[in-house]
Amino acid sequence: MKDSGDKAGVILDAALPVFVRHGFRKTSMADIARAAGISRAALYLSFGSKEELFRAGSERAHARTMRSVEAALARDGDVFSRIALAIAAFQRDLIAPFAGSADAAELFDANMTLAKDITLAARAQLVAMLARALADAQASHEISLDDLSASPTDIAGIIVAAMEGLKEAQAAGQNLLEHTQLFLRLMRQALTPNRRVG
Repeated sequence: MKDSGDKAGVILDAALPVFVRHGFRKTSMADIARAAGISRAALYLSFGSKEELFRAGSERAHARTMRSVEAALARDGDVFSRIALAIAAFQRDLIAPFAGSADAAELFDANMTLAKDITLAARAQLVAMLARALADAQASHEISLDDLSASPTDIAGIIVAAMEGLKEAQAAGQNLLEHTQLFLRLMRQALTPNRRVG
């Protein structure tokens, strides 16, 4: 039913800043109901528990993000620029909302506890999308993987693993955007054919 879907979306949108502000453990259903402008009873009609609500929010955020990633990779431009846009969308929509929280580590842990399957499926989808873009670029000779003895899927997996590492580095106070841009420059340098030929 459209109305119930819209109501759930409003609740999930209202819940995100509450989780960011208080962390998962300290956030109550009453806090979320207040932020959504509804009664606790009305909130429980949509979500039976805080855990169920958090999982639904994760599922919604991952689905929305993967649509943004797909759109970024489908744009015009060189493969590195499109991958940069895709990674930016992934970080902006899934990492940045929680990364600024004082309880970021707890929130990421809660996500892996309550929505691990959703998170891992999205990562696998991201690897597949990046691998497809890299394979197309390899087929058109935009990039070369010959010297690396690696497949597009191998490189896509490394990109996603690097993004995970950069997320952890941000929690330690390092700049996510700067490090991501550096990593993408390194990738461009390594994969562009005849880069060193003068």
